Amino acid sequence: MSPSENKRRLISVANPRSPVSETYRTLRTNIEFAAIDSAIQVIMVSSAGPGEGKSTTIANLAVTFSQSDRKVVLIDADMRKPTAHKTFQISNRFGLSSVISQQSTLQEVIQTTDVPNLDVITAGPIPPNPAEMLASKRMTALLDELRTMYDIVLVDTPPLLAVTDAQIVATKSDGVVLVVDQGRVKRQFAQKAIQNLQNVNARILGVVLNNVKRRSNEEAYYYYYSADVK
Repeated sequence: MSPSENKRRLISVANPRSPVSETYRTLRTNIEFAAIDSAIQVIMVSSAGPGEGKSTTIANLAVTFSQSDRKVVLIDADMRKPTAHKTFQISNRFGLSSVISQQSTLQEVIQTTDVPNLDVITAGPIPPNPAEMLASKRMTALLDELRTMYDIVLVDTPPLLAVTDAQIVATKSDGVVLVVDQGRVKRQFAQKAIQNLQNVNARILGVVLNNVKRRSNEEAYYYYYSADVK
């Protein structure tokens, strides 16, 4: 498969005036309003299960934040099934796992993208112990350093019901956005994912509903923000 075939289409770049792009901007605005009482700088995005669109959502959200003149970095912390390097067509030879294992410096793994104001840290080589890496003091120190370098730090993680990685990252984040594919995930699984976040006292900013049907003359799916996570 060629690199172009692997590349995930970012609608916020390809068609920034589309209704879908507008919903990403709405999500960005809702997150900004949530930050009125306390700073929200490190934002984790996850899902209940695989294939719900979390990586597409976080990539487009990163673009919309950068389009508002914020300095943004997206971290691919899904060291089990990384995708950011394919989305942005950059190297994954070194990345997050390289920094945490002290094989590379932070500066060496930060990569620029074609999108102004947006940098990416790919997952790097897949390690044998992703959860332990994410729980480490080095991961905490990395996030602390990125807070001084960027306005927004977005973190993509594995699905919540698959492994513990997302819960670990949630404890190090200022807020969490949960992506739910309305047509794929049963309500009880979404509720279980939310419960897993609540168990670690994560601040849930809201839920993005994916693949919500629209009228036949419009796009077949869009992203919808909901703050109701009960």
